[in-house]
Amino acid sequence: MTLVIDPSEASAPAETSAAAAVPLSDLVARDAREFGGYARTGSWAFALMVARSVRPGGQAAGETPKVSAKEFAQLAGCSPERVMRYYRAWDRAADDGLVPHFEALRPGQEVELPDADVWLSYYVSRNSATSERGTAIAEAAEAEGIRPTKALEVAENPTALRAAILADPATARTARAALLDRLREDPELQAELARDVVRTDDLKKAVATESRAADRIGYVRQIAESGRIKTPAGQTVDAPAELREEAERHLSLIDELEGGEGGGEWAAEAYDTMKSLVAEAVEADPGLRVQERRTKFYNSLQKATRAFEELTFDDAQDFYEDDMVRRLEELQQAIGSCLAALRGAGGNPSVP
Repeated sequence: MTLVIDPSEASAPAETSAAAAVPLSDLVARDAREFGGYARTGSWAFALMVARSVRPGGQAAGETPKVSAKEFAQLAGCSPERVMRYYRAWDRAADDGLVPHFEALRPGQEVELPDADVWLSYYVSRNSATSERGTAIAEAAEAEGIRPTKALEVAENPTALRAAILADPATARTARAALLDRLREDPELQAELARDVVRTDDLKKAVATESRAADRIGYVRQIAESGRIKTPAGQTVDAPAELREEAERHLSLIDELEGGEGGGEWAAEAYDTMKSLVAEAVEADPGLRVQERRTKFYNSLQKATRAFEELTFDDAQDFYEDDMVRRLEELQQAIGSCLAALRGAGGNPSVP
């Protein structure tokens, strides 16, 4: 007798035939369905269980078949705090219109749930939101127009924040701006950052460079905005119109620069130009030139007077040296020459 084998049966894997012979378990099918639902909705599925089974605050036990968060936690074998975190997440989402409010849900009711990727925007995994620190973070987030849970999530994971700052220039710039805002009202943080800067050579040099550039820009800006100049001797006088126009031109160029366009070089060029123009303006005005020299002389005389007044000779015997006497004698001769020159210039040799 010849045995005839159907080709389709011969090519089918043995496990396929075996699977066909064993009916699909209802338990396996249920697990697969639940897994698929959780993959789509994440922890929203658990939040729904809480939302439809835990009664809202202010609702008496006799008004609803729902139970309190404490009772639900006892039945679930977890803490009431964990139940309430899911409760609050659902409440926030309901306020945003993503899910129904508690009052609209009954035990066992199914509703369409949001996608899993928005869950963390509403759920806070720790109790930080109720702490003083968490409250401050939440209030700051609301002031910035973002959801508090996002800010709390970042605050609970500083390592992730550090990684984002190190890896992404845009995040680093945002962090820098926020840190500057914080420094204005946190003297302790100011002091800590200042210590970090002075202990880091590269930062210390960068701060000195930027400070010098800011001073130079301030010098040019003062001329452009006030129309006044400070001479090398320290006089403050009205700036010539062309000098003020030149200051305005340089300032407009500096103000148009982007943050990293070499502002220090432009500041140095503007500063040097204005210094030269101020010196030229002083020399071009005979009256101003004389006043400038008079001011310089008085400044030098005041410095010399203060320096001499600081000398004390009460215990000269303890440190006396011939060189000291010689230098004072030379100084006396120089002062005598100055007096003679001034008396001669004044045409009154009798002036004491």
